[in-house]
Amino acid sequence: MATYIVRRLLIGVLILIMVTVLVFIVMRFLPGDPLMLYVSQSDVNVASPEQLEKLRLEFGLDKSFPMQYIDWIGGVLRGDLGVSVFYRQSVSYLFSKRLPITIYLGVLAFIISSILGVIFGTTCALRRGKKIDAVITVLANIGITVPSFWVGILLIYLFSLKLGWLPTSGYTSPFQDFWLSLRRVIMPVFCLSLFSIASLTRQSRSSVLEVIGMDYVRTAWAKGLRERAIVLKHIIKNAMIPVITILGVQVSLIFGGSVLIETIFNIPGMGRLLTEAVFGHDYQVVQGGVLIIALIIVLTNLLVDISYGWFDPRIRYG
Repeated sequence: MATYIVRRLLIGVLILIMVTVLVFIVMRFLPGDPLMLYVSQSDVNVASPEQLEKLRLEFGLDKSFPMQYIDWIGGVLRGDLGVSVFYRQSVSYLFSKRLPITIYLGVLAFIISSILGVIFGTTCALRRGKKIDAVITVLANIGITVPSFWVGILLIYLFSLKLGWLPTSGYTSPFQDFWLSLRRVIMPVFCLSLFSIASLTRQSRSSVLEVIGMDYVRTAWAKGLRERAIVLKHIIKNAMIPVITILGVQVSLIFGGSVLIETIFNIPGMGRLLTEAVFGHDYQVVQGGVLIIALIIVLTNLLVDISYGWFDPRIRYG
């Protein structure tokens, strides 16, 4: 197990390096000068090329691309993600304010989608051919095909503008006002979890149907065991391996979806910060943000792989 974890961590480091190199190259080849964008959108008065060159020197943009990358990676290894060109603040400080919001929304969406997806999928499998199976399957297919941002716009129109039940946008910490925070996150969390619920429902249904046909499950039914015991002890646990794989993928989908959802609902999280940084050519923010998200995804996939052994002791790690 230890050897496997070390090997996976080394692979994860290589993945992170490749991701940072790719993002670095893409950002540098985007059209436009980040300093000119910064000057045009701020109150900074740059009256001469000398002052502009001073700013370029301040942010290290006067160096060659390889040296800029080496300097940035060196800062990352020291725990310094650089300074934002637009905000003129430490990238680490910006992330400390924005990342908890995105994680909060993401964790809520992950928990809700995991629970509902498994429940819906298991229900469909156990009631195969019934009306509830048909209804949930149709809804799951719709949930997979409908874009989450489009659903978000519809929810705002219906529940905020028409009915006035929920706030249109914004974010409130649950530690400041729990009920207002709950009302503000209902629509964003629903949008973030919609695709995950639908895909997990389909995968859970397929996995449970496969397990139900196994001999040991038929034997349990023949012995007259209660349905609840059979489902929990024999079906769910053995059907979880494919579902867990999907759960690992959902983390990346939820973080990726946060970029659009946070922008639509005007939530000051990492997704919205990265959107603003991309359009503003704020190199350090984009590079640091992608690195953090990639790190979370790599660690999540490692935990998913390790959890296989708990659900199926027959799995061995070489």
